[in-house]
Amino acid sequence: MAGASLVLSDDSAVSRLDRALYRLEGVLALMSGLAVFSLMLLAVGSVSGRNAFNMPLPGYVDWIEQAMPLIAFMGISFTQRDGGHIRMDILVGALKGRALYTAEIVTTLAILLLMVLLVWGTWAHFDRSFDFNAPMWSRDSSMDIALPLWPAKLLAPVAFSVLCLRLLLQLWAYGRAFVTNDQTPVAVPMIADAATQAAMEAEHVSGADE
Repeated sequence: MAGASLVLSDDSAVSRLDRALYRLEGVLALMSGLAVFSLMLLAVGSVSGRNAFNMPLPGYVDWIEQAMPLIAFMGISFTQRDGGHIRMDILVGALKGRALYTAEIVTTLAILLLMVLLVWGTWAHFDRSFDFNAPMWSRDSSMDIALPLWPAKLLAPVAFSVLCLRLLLQLWAYGRAFVTNDQTPVAVPMIADAATQAAMEAEHVSGADE
């Protein structure tokens, strides 16, 4: 189904950067989806091995722990760009023009400050785990088959850094819209009215049937 938000584009610099970053976000979201699919295959292999040969997949829980950051974090910026995160649309949707852009700037800036702190904290967590002089460059490992943990720990600051870039781009777009009082700003998710949502859903369904 089509979402309740839409992102407009034009030939401006902020829109070109938005589309370029969106391609990167799409790759990260694809990685997240592939991680989910891989865990499904691992589950099938582990259960089949246990039932058929009494030999479950070694380190099954360890691999799940490694995949969790991929599933949890890599699609977060992609969702932010499309306006898919939970938010108070019933309140924000009642605002128009500069009042709307002011609210969006304040909330986006608050999220950005939080994410910068999370990048700093998760990078420190990764740094405590990574060591060039240690076996497999890792100071710690998983409990069962001793997988190094630093690759999984690195994914969090990487994903949060991409989200920070997205938030900076949205601040630029909202600020630009505030200055010009643009009613159709680009590079930011805008709440679609009922008619637009219906048209988007119809286009989505018709495209899927082709």
